[in-house]
Amino acid sequence: MSQISHAIEVILFRSRFLLAPLYLGLVGALVLLTYRFLIEFIHIFEKVGESSAQTFTLDLLALLDLTLLANLILMVIFAGYENFVSRIDVATESKDRPHWMGTIDFSGLKIKLIGSLVAISVIELLKDFIELSGDAEVGEGTVWRVLIHLTFVLSGVLFALMDWIADKREFKGTHA
Repeated sequence: MSQISHAIEVILFRSRFLLAPLYLGLVGALVLLTYRFLIEFIHIFEKVGESSAQTFTLDLLALLDLTLLANLILMVIFAGYENFVSRIDVATESKDRPHWMGTIDFSGLKIKLIGSLVAISVIELLKDFIELSGDAEVGEGTVWRVLIHLTFVLSGVLFALMDWIADKREFKGTHA
């Protein structure tokens, strides 16, 4: 029976590598996002002289949005791979290794993800409000974006609260 149990445990442990193609897919998404960023940048560059300040600002916010999304994907790749698949050994010896890499646990990743989503949501709202400038009427889409943004903010606060409560329990458990 212990040989069967051992075989099952080996299969379960090695099954984590099934996540690797998903993280490679996210690397592909980063490539596509970079391509999209470059296209948007070229369009901004081509029309910078004829754009109004408002249009230029909106275009820059769109670039910022893409950049934040890329950061979010990179965080998921690094933290997810290191937490669930394997340590990234080549990064250990690199002087360019991000200081947070290898230190974000699943809980920290959740907080960083929700923080990134809130930042992206804020940019979308800011773009809406810049487009509205001068219009007295707020569209239904903007109302929904505000509600979604508030949901992200509330979720972030609740995640942080849950982590704080969990940390307090762990602290009490180790010092009881």
